[in-house]
Amino acid sequence: MRRLYSTFAGGWPGAGLLLMRFVVGAALVVRASLKLSSDPPLGVTIAAVLLAGAGILLIAGLWTPIAGTFIALTEIWKLLMVPGDKWLWLILGTVSAALAMLGPGLWSIDARLYGWKRLEATPRKKSL
Repeated sequence: MRRLYSTFAGGWPGAGLLLMRFVVGAALVVRASLKLSSDPPLGVTIAAVLLAGAGILLIAGLWTPIAGTFIALTEIWKLLMVPGDKWLWLILGTVSAALAMLGPGLWSIDARLYGWKRLEATPRKKSL
């Protein structure tokens, strides 16, 4: 993960990434729960559960490049192959691809697990 992102953005850029992660993840979880509330076919159920799981990973900021790429590819596939709300799929796919490229930001599990650590070395005692 450290090789993908030299730093995990903090401040206003980090807050923007957190907001993007939360909005996309919440939209995916809500849409999946609406699909699962009825009795959908098995293929729709599997896709909804996978997208909801990826949305939860995005909200937490865990495995962001993998989750973002999966969501982007799925939404672009839906955009090209499935009739329905194409603008929403375009927005979700684009923002997910941007998150996969930019990273999760400072307020994420990825930053806690894979971010740069600061080591404090104790001063050495001078020997005579």
